[in-house]
Amino acid sequence: MAERGPWGEQPALEGGHVRLEPVAHAHAPGLLAAADDDAVFEHLSVARSLDLDDADALVERYLRMPLWAWAQIDVESGEVAGFTTSYDMDEDLRTVAIGHTWLARRHWRTPLNTEAKLLLLGHAFDALDCVRVVWHTDVRNERSQRAITRLGADREGLMRKHKRRRDGSWRDTVQFAMTDDDWPSARERLESRLRR
Repeated sequence: MAERGPWGEQPALEGGHVRLEPVAHAHAPGLLAAADDDAVFEHLSVARSLDLDDADALVERYLRMPLWAWAQIDVESGEVAGFTTSYDMDEDLRTVAIGHTWLARRHWRTPLNTEAKLLLLGHAFDALDCVRVVWHTDVRNERSQRAITRLGADREGLMRKHKRRRDGSWRDTVQFAMTDDDWPSARERLESRLRR
């Protein structure tokens, strides 16, 4: 079989604050412990895991999907801090989306999310040679929209009635994107933020 290169195998990605490990069933107990607050899951398509079976089922769900899913590991403590994915991966169009991201409440406003995004963006633009990275978020999730904007992504528009929420209501989705032209300045800003 021909070698597929960087698009063929999901890597682990490591920084000084966070390590992104391809998610496995062994991460389920840590993901359960990280699911520490209902507010973390308010705008997500998945509910908060309440027991180990829920957490294991969540891992299994993502392992069956056509995406790359990572457990976010706090380098200092070694504990699972959250979860993230790359999805809608298109090698021909050289584009990926980043999402399904959540962090334990105790890791909000720490360097973990900034560095995780820096690692994912660096892998997308530098290793996969992407020309475009996309984010989707619920129009109600203003906190997420502000965070995506701080990364250097541009709001591209609103997809009305794009998905169903867990409660069955229709979700309008805000789409953001960053291109390879935006990446050098975005990388510099993110690295500067981590140095502070």
